[in-house]
Order: sequence, then structure tokens, then C-alpha cells
Amino acid sequence: MRVVFAGTPEPAVTALRAIVASRHEVVAVVTRPDAPAGRGRKLVASPVAQYAEELGGIEILKPVKPSDPDFLARLGEIAPDCCPVVAYGGLLPQAALDIPEHGWVNLHFSVLPAWRGAAPVQHSIIAGDDVTGASTFRIVKALDAGPVFGVLTEPIGPTDTSGDLLGRLAESGSKLLVDTLDGIEDGILQPQEQPADGVSLAPKINVEDAELDLTAPALRVDRLVRGCNPAPGAWTTFRGERLKVLAVRLTEDELKPGEIRATKSSVRIGTGSKAVELLTVQPQGKKSMAAADWARGIRLTDEDRLGE
Repeated sequence: MRVVFAGTPEPAVTALRAIVASRHEVVAVVTRPDAPAGRGRKLVASPVAQYAEELGGIEILKPVKPSDPDFLARLGEIAPDCCPVVAYGGLLPQAALDIPEHGWVNLHFSVLPAWRGAAPVQHSIIAGDDVTGASTFRIVKALDAGPVFGVLTEPIGPTDTSGDLLGRLAESGSKLLVDTLDGIEDGILQPQEQPADGVSLAPKINVEDAELDLTAPALRVDRLVRGCNPAPGAWTTFRGERLKVLAVRLTEDELKPGEIRATKSSVRIGTGSKAVELLTVQPQGKKSMAAADWARGIRLTDEDRLGE
């Protein structure tokens, strides 16, 4: 099939690479406009756009909104058979959905109807799920509610971060997406409507959502840290400044919520149940570092607390 691929971040590149290597022809990509990045805040193309540029010969479309008339007109001129989608990040209007004969087929990183929304992997870890997965489905107007072509599952390990899990799902999901495109072209794959039960939502996790509640049980603290790694990064406060907490480990120690106990080799923090050991932190305006190194540099006092 002649396809137009829509996607933006690095995990989408994995899927695009797999489709390029398949029997299908990628004639164009749709991605979000260039965005400011880094300390200089220079405009930088998305990972999908950068990869398409490296390939050469693939038209790159960067509409501000997918409803832009010029974009819709150009997509109509290209007339793709199907539009595979991975983490594009834009709301597709019905006028766009109607253009390809076989619709827009989304690779979503959950077992639908669980965790519909922008951050399914993060929410599955934060909720304490044991298993997640990926689904391919035909996009409809309602959020992630279209009929499903295929599903795979993936266990969530006790130390998995959202970055770890998303990396594995991007690889296995890419094969699922290519298999789905093959099945559609061969006429042997028909999507099945999602069940009405089991729907859960996974909205984007903002910085405010990533603040640690150190009165919560240690398991909940650990899950939020892992679910928000690498982005947006779980955080708390120390001496009035924000401190990102990038990795922790559960312990059997007993400390009051926010209480700090540091040795030369470890830093432990009290929660609403057992203490957690801080492994990696990032002080405001600095690079990430081992928590023990951070503690040695700040000269802790008996009055110091996290989260105050």
C-alpha cells in the first residue's frame, strides 16, 4: 500500500523504520511543527521529521493543525491507501480521516480499552499494573475508541520505568503495526469493536501531576517515580527548591514522611509506610547525579526534610 505515516517522538521512529523496511511504500510523513529545544531554545525538527530527512525522497508535512485546509488539500492530492499513526500528537478532523481508503491505523501503547489517552505507559506503571501491551486500531472521532485490529501484551517489571517499557513496546508494536498493514492489504483482517467495559483514561502527565506525596505509601512513591521517568520527572522540594527524583529503591527502614537519613553511600527518605532509598536525583538547575553525591554536597542538618 501507499501510506502516509503520522508520528512525532522517538518511539514513532521505530515504527516508521519498520514500515520503510516492509512491502509498503511510505510516500509522506505527517509530524508536529518544529519546536524550541535546549538552552538556546532553537527550533528543532521532530525525531520523525529528522529520520524522514535522512531517508530522502519522502515528503514531510508539518501542519500547525491537521484541520488546516492546505494540509487537507495536499493529503487529498497524495491520496494514500492508509495512514499508520504512532504518537502523532494532533487531533485529526473527520475530513482527514475520510481521505485514505483504509483509514488511519493507530499503534497505541496499551491493551484497549484500558488507558485511552496520551500517556498510557506512564499511567499503567503508576497504577501498579502487572501487564500492559499495544493495540492497533482504526481511528474514529472519539478518543482511542475505534475498532481494534490486533493486540500484544508485555509484562511490567518491578523496576521498569516508562522509558524502559516504551522502548520495548515500540519494538514489538512496530511489528504489530506492519502485520496489521499487511492484513489490511491482503483483505484478511477485520477490526473488532472495543468492549464497553474496562475503559480507563490516561491523560498527559504534567509537571504538577509528578509532585511526590511523601505521606503516601512507599509503593505509590516508587510507581510515580518510575512512571514519570524520563518525563516529566517526579519531584519534591528541598530547602525551597525543586528536586527531581529519578530513581528510588524500596527498603524496610522506618522513617517519618520526608525525614532524611544519609550515610556515605546511601540516602533514605521516609514515606507513609517504609522508607525509600534515593538512587538518582537532579537538583534544580543542575545535572542528574547519584543521591549520595548530592547529599554530601549539601551538608544535611537534622532539621532538613524533603517535601517542605
